[in-house]
This record gives sequence, C-alpha cells and structure tokens, in this order.
Amino acid sequence: MTAERMHTTAHHVDVAAPAGVVYGLIADTPSWPRYFPPNVHVEQLEFDGVSERLRMWATANGRIRSWTSSRQLSPRDRRIVFRQDTPAAPVRSMLGTWSVDAVDAHTSRLTLLHDFTVEGDDPGDTAWVEQALDTNSRVQLSSLRKIAESWQRLDELVLTFEDSVRVRGGAELVYDFLYRVADWPERVPHVARLDLTEDQPGVQVVSMDTTTADGSTHTTKSVRVCFPHAGRIVYKQTATPALMTAHTGEWSVVPDETGVSVVSQHSVMLRAEAVEAVLGPGASVSDARRYVREALGRNSLTTLELARRHAESAVRML
Repeated sequence: MTAERMHTTAHHVDVAAPAGVVYGLIADTPSWPRYFPPNVHVEQLEFDGVSERLRMWATANGRIRSWTSSRQLSPRDRRIVFRQDTPAAPVRSMLGTWSVDAVDAHTSRLTLLHDFTVEGDDPGDTAWVEQALDTNSRVQLSSLRKIAESWQRLDELVLTFEDSVRVRGGAELVYDFLYRVADWPERVPHVARLDLTEDQPGVQVVSMDTTTADGSTHTTKSVRVCFPHAGRIVYKQTATPALMTAHTGEWSVVPDETGVSVVSQHSVMLRAEAVEAVLGPGASVSDARRYVREALGRNSLTTLELARRHAESAVRML
C-alpha cells in the first residue's frame, strides 16, 4: 500500500491596499460569507486571539461541502496557517497558508498556498480537488482584492440589521414554519415561486422569485444551513439582486420564560456602481442603504408575522 502523494497549489494577487487591511479581511473569518462568493457559512467554534477552530460550508465545483479547520494567526507576520481537521471526501488532508507581504505603504501581495492529499491518490479525485481549489481561490482572491481596494468605504457599503417579533407559542412551531420553506409560496405573499433541493439533511438549496412593493419580481438563489436543536437557520444568497454583491442572514428562534422571540438578521454588501442604475440618476449609497433596509425589513417582518400566526393558531387549536 503506497502513501498518498502531496499536491501543492499556489495563487497570488496584488492589491492596491495596505497590507494590514488585507490581513484584517482574511483574519475575519465570520465575515467570509459576505466577502467570498464560495463561502456559505462559517461557525467560529473556538477562538483565543491566536488559535481558532472553525466549521465551514462552501461551494466546490457546484457542490456544498463542509469541514472543520484549525487556524493559527500571526498578525505581526501577517500570516495565517490552516489545517482541515475533518476534510470532506475525497480529500484526505488539507493544509495551507495565507500570507500578506507589503510592497509599499499602499500596495500588498496576497499569497494563498494549499497542500493536500487525496484518498488513494486517485487521479480523477485529484483533478476534481485541483479544479475546486483553483476556481475558489481565484474567485476568493479577486473578491478580496476588490473589497480591500474599497476599504475606506467598507463601513458605508456594509449594512447589517435585524427585525424581531414576540410569539406566544412553541419555539418548535415557529422553527417548523421557517424550515418548511418549500411551503412559502402558499404561505408567504411575496414569494411567487420556490424550488427546493435538500440532498444533505439540513442543507437546503433554494431558488425563489420574490415580488417587491412595486410589483416587479426578483429571482434569488440561496443556500440555507439549518440547526434545529439551536433554533437557527443561516443562509447566503448565491445569486443576488443587482444592488447587492452579497447578502447573508439568519433566522433564530429564542425561547424564554414568557414566550419566544423570533429574529431575522441581515448582512448586506452593497454594489456601489449599480446604485444609479437601480435607483435612478443622482441616487447615493445612503439612498441604497435605506432602500435595502426597507425592502428586506418589510419582507422579513411579513414572514416573522406569518410565523407568529402559525404558531399561535396551532396553540389555540390544541
């Protein structure tokens, strides 16, 4: 029996931004789904300021993959070493390094290295992993370069908010309403069409047509990761409306002594260059923030209210 061969890939990008800014973005793993198109969700399981352990969900060659990783952060060297603790098949081992080198005060070079082995060193599996790494690495570095080069506007372009309602009913009933997204076209007025695939339990791929207040329809695609025991559903839109480059969110059901709070959280990265095309000549990013806040909040509150009625009606029937 022969040992699996180690394979190596390397990707680089030059960024017109200070090295500290670039390092800060790659160190901020909870925000990766907002920054990096392939990343769906990151759960930070442990973190002590230097070492962290993560559970990650991401797309790879069109599939949703999940694994846990450990990372060692070295901010002084602007270097992060990572290792997948439980790789997703066919990967047997995966480790690598993010490193940021300052070219000058305003320019840096970001390097991403991967070393991996594949179970049985199968050529087809090796080619599949190499393709996934190459595609995702190029997309990640391109996205990070664009975000880093807009770092002075990042606070303006990122919008995070939440809405909530109180429910006098069981948390399980509320969660059931939110989980059964396939039923939303019959239950939620602004959902005109919805297609659902759930090949892995608790990982839902959703394509949905949503009707806006002006009567127009937007098609979005999302991946939802469900945590029934924690009363949480996190999601990322993998196809967003023109005004957004990224949209992530979470539905959470929080019981207490007097009832249940159900919360909808949103985090959005706005596409500055699309503001006038969508909202009209002279529109600003501030206008886009208000528009997105109102549109997403209106739909969220509608869904939350329907979840409340569903739970409270079931309680009354019992």
